[in-house]
Amino acid sequence: MNKTFKVFLGAVFLATEFFVVTIPLMMTSAKADNHPIQAITHAGFGGGTDVTTRMMLLRARRVLQQDMQLVNKKGGGGAASMDYMMSLPADGNHTLTWTTGHAVSMALGKTDVKLSDMQPLARGTDDPQLFVVNCKSDIKDAKKFVSTQKSKSLKYGTTHTGGIDDVSAIAFTKKGGLKDPTIVAYKGVAPIKTNLIKGDIDVGVLNLGEALTEIEEGKLCVSVALANERMAKISDTPTAKELGIPVSLSTVRGFVTKKGVSAERAKVLEDGMLKAMGHNYYKNFLTEIGLDDTSVVGADEWGKQMEDMLAEMTTQLKALGYIK
Repeated sequence: MNKTFKVFLGAVFLATEFFVVTIPLMMTSAKADNHPIQAITHAGFGGGTDVTTRMMLLRARRVLQQDMQLVNKKGGGGAASMDYMMSLPADGNHTLTWTTGHAVSMALGKTDVKLSDMQPLARGTDDPQLFVVNCKSDIKDAKKFVSTQKSKSLKYGTTHTGGIDDVSAIAFTKKGGLKDPTIVAYKGVAPIKTNLIKGDIDVGVLNLGEALTEIEEGKLCVSVALANERMAKISDTPTAKELGIPVSLSTVRGFVTKKGVSAERAKVLEDGMLKAMGHNYYKNFLTEIGLDDTSVVGADEWGKQMEDMLAEMTTQLKALGYIK
């Protein structure tokens, strides 16, 4: 992430904190009798979900001519934020940033909330899972990466267990008819990259933004992307689907509201968010984290991806033994 963008992002935090703390006390909205839209997240300050939400609302509040207020509800891997949303009226005066973590929590039964309780609005980021290797390894070649695993298990470094990282490894190897992976869980991304470079593990399950610096330095290479299409920044890297393995998994962040909202209001929110995320501010944000504007899609495509992700998570978490 370059210095100029870091400065800009700092300004975004200051600006959005002002609108969180100050605006609800000031009647400056174009519709002064309206409550602010609650932008609900489950993540801490400065994390990917927090940043994505801030970048969206930076312009969306102007497009919608309605103030937006960040509301953080931590707990249960997103379960608390979904439960909180369900306590609100279905009036379209709130959004929830729904992520891969919410899909995991739903699959594990940490909440009674179902997808049918949510109205999809728009997706903000789609960050495909990548299988990253040491560039000195011969498995940096995608075909070699697959053929090697027909005869032996590889060590996959993940950031936790029971989440999208080990689900990605299990889904890829099972659907590819490969040897089961050996999962090595780390506390964070940094030790995965360190141990890849040292040669202590074979594969790191990462997102592009997490490994972009090392990729650009030539230390780490991407063997396979679990994306629907090749990614612009690593266009030489094939997708799993190109290799005949039907797996597509991403770390996603998108927006929903409570089901029951009027179709008219839902459309206003969807169109407002899409316009906001079509602004150069948001596009530059995507570029800086290694993505592009294909991350942004409307309600129909986003809703279908939510369904597919929950189904995949449920299947693979059962395979891992987390769901009995």
